[in-house]
Amino acid sequence: MVMAPLLKLSSAYPPIRFMASRFFHTSPFLSHSSSSLPSSSFSFSRTSLFFIPRATFPLSKISSRHLVPKTVTPRAYMSSSSSTEALRKNESSKAYGSDQIQVLEGLDPVRKRPGMYIGSTGPRGLHHLVYEILDNAVDEAQAGFASKIDVVLLPDDSVSITDNGRGIPTDMHPVTKKSALETVLTVLHAGGKFGGANSGYSVSGGLHGVGLSVVNALSETLEVTVWRGGLEYKQKYSRGKPVTPLTFDVLPVGQKDRQGTCIRFWPDKEVFTTDIEFDYNTIASRIRELAFLNPKLTINLRKEDNDPEKMLHDEYFYAGGLVEYVKWLNADKRALHDVLSFRKEVDGITIDVALQWCEDAYSDTILGYANSIRTIDGGTHIDGMKASLTRTLNNFGKKSKLIKEKDIALSGEHVREGLTCIVSVKVPDPEFEGQTKTRLGNPEVRKVVDLSIQEYITEYLELHPDVLDLILSKALNALKAALAAKRARELVRQKSVLRSSSLPGKLADCSSTNPEECEIFIVEGDSAGGTAKQARDRRFQAILPLRGKILNVERKDEAAIYKNQELQNLILGLGLGLKGEDFNKDALRYHKIIILTDADVDGAHIRTLLLTFFFRYQKALFDERCIYVAVPPLYKVERGKQVHYCYDDADLKKLRSSFPSNATYNLQRFKGLGEMMPLQLWETTMDPERRLLKQLAIDDLAETNVIFSSLMGSRVDLRRDMILEYAKKMNRDQLDI
Repeated sequence: MVMAPLLKLSSAYPPIRFMASRFFHTSPFLSHSSSSLPSSSFSFSRTSLFFIPRATFPLSKISSRHLVPKTVTPRAYMSSSSSTEALRKNESSKAYGSDQIQVLEGLDPVRKRPGMYIGSTGPRGLHHLVYEILDNAVDEAQAGFASKIDVVLLPDDSVSITDNGRGIPTDMHPVTKKSALETVLTVLHAGGKFGGANSGYSVSGGLHGVGLSVVNALSETLEVTVWRGGLEYKQKYSRGKPVTPLTFDVLPVGQKDRQGTCIRFWPDKEVFTTDIEFDYNTIASRIRELAFLNPKLTINLRKEDNDPEKMLHDEYFYAGGLVEYVKWLNADKRALHDVLSFRKEVDGITIDVALQWCEDAYSDTILGYANSIRTIDGGTHIDGMKASLTRTLNNFGKKSKLIKEKDIALSGEHVREGLTCIVSVKVPDPEFEGQTKTRLGNPEVRKVVDLSIQEYITEYLELHPDVLDLILSKALNALKAALAAKRARELVRQKSVLRSSSLPGKLADCSSTNPEECEIFIVEGDSAGGTAKQARDRRFQAILPLRGKILNVERKDEAAIYKNQELQNLILGLGLGLKGEDFNKDALRYHKIIILTDADVDGAHIRTLLLTFFFRYQKALFDERCIYVAVPPLYKVERGKQVHYCYDDADLKKLRSSFPSNATYNLQRFKGLGEMMPLQLWETTMDPERRLLKQLAIDDLAETNVIFSSLMGSRVDLRRDMILEYAKKMNRDQLDI
């Protein structure tokens, strides 16, 4: 699988990342054991006996001469030389001794297994390099030594991050016998953030001492500048090793007091599998987040470009902290009350919480942070918050007689419906899971957060009974909606999604029962569905046609979801289970859920409705990378006997430029999938060997939530403002009117 740079449906979707993947020989029925064989021979597995071979050729060029008769079956054999080579490899693997034990020294482990330290070698890992340096600068701010950070994206694919903190120490380290600067840049687990009385930081997000050294190891070039003690220190590195000695100059009289650190790095093209391209919006989202979490910190983001019109600049400073964060998240919703917030310190742990319930929201938005690090998978601080809110509101409900003893108690899901809550904790010795720090594990944090929220909420609601009535009414309405949907839920629960008799009637299922091999195309309309059913490979490809536009779940509660037939078909057909239940990937019937719609306005709307449903109903589908968008061609160009397919205007322009100036050709613009013949749809959009898919992942949950609320929520005025804002950035020639 080849991972392409970040792609977006439009500028209105900054937090959703699309990874374009072109699949070559990735049919689940093809054996990959032939890679070690000569080019003249190949082998296939037992299941591949039933695979109908299809010719491979460039994506944009298709003609009838490439078609292979379905009766042809490849022969399989292994040459004697290959057998001998395999035997030698087998004997070598059995000889397991001390000489097979490799000891990686210095930063070699990072270059050998980069994904272990930064998550991936694609766009996500590339941006993680920026976050590592940025987090170090924020740690200086959290320690009270820095107030300003400048992040600059430069035209030569490098990034510069400068802070006005204390500056990395440059004196000789007693253990490594190198400067402290070179030590933290070249030695893993070397840093000033390991806790204890002798630590340089009481609270920090960088805990493992590998952030700066990992960035150094994965950079083709890294330049560091330190201002400290009236001197300016400089040193240059390449792939983790110093290429110049540490030098220093005396600062001018007017800059004698200057302090801080500047790191500029060029990511290594040998490491990353995609083009080196930093996305301004992705980095801006992370910076906005850090500015909300650190009210005294100003962060400037600038993108420089040779074209002055493409230069960008934003400054982020939020004196209100988390209160402003919640207001920003709920800007397009009708709030039930003012934002509730408090800050408290208990046993060295600082808790900062802000929360607000909204009338027109039917799901929750909960964000957790530990030492300004976003804990995507939650942790003990989020567990403590959830337990505290559920227990406290149930107690209030029973005291106010709104919830009677015989009634079912409010569950956490009912209590949190419409809630936006941010929990930020500062912990001296946090226990994160892995270098990417996705979950907080400190058990003592749960108790502290639980009791602190209970104490604050209890005191506030006793003094504001009107707010208590609004919150309890919202929770009780959620309970009533759940009870109204109980019958439908039980119907879904009773039907086994693995039995074909319980599947939707319009679903054309595949013959394979292995979810890892299976994929389903969600197609717009019966016409396109009929074409797709004829084009598919029925062994591993299923087709589910939709009748028109599905329900907008952003404006509906759970009861409406289970009453809607199209959504029922999606839930049953995909095996999604029930809303609110823990996600179980093994229950999915297909591990590739592919949205296939027309390339027009209605198709884009249907795609957005489906994405809204998946995001609100089962957000984990994005985390598991199960959601894809198929990319059908926009144009068909016929020149003589040659047929070319172009997937966007850039493809068409490139193709036209390759023709002679006096060339004649026919151009067809596909607006609907129904205009394509089944063979055309297979060859261009559904064939795993030749198609182009976009895999969807969420980089910024907060901004994704804001985008869906703005696009699909009930606030028309805010959506109008959003349309007017983005209309200025649109190319009107590309509008489909």
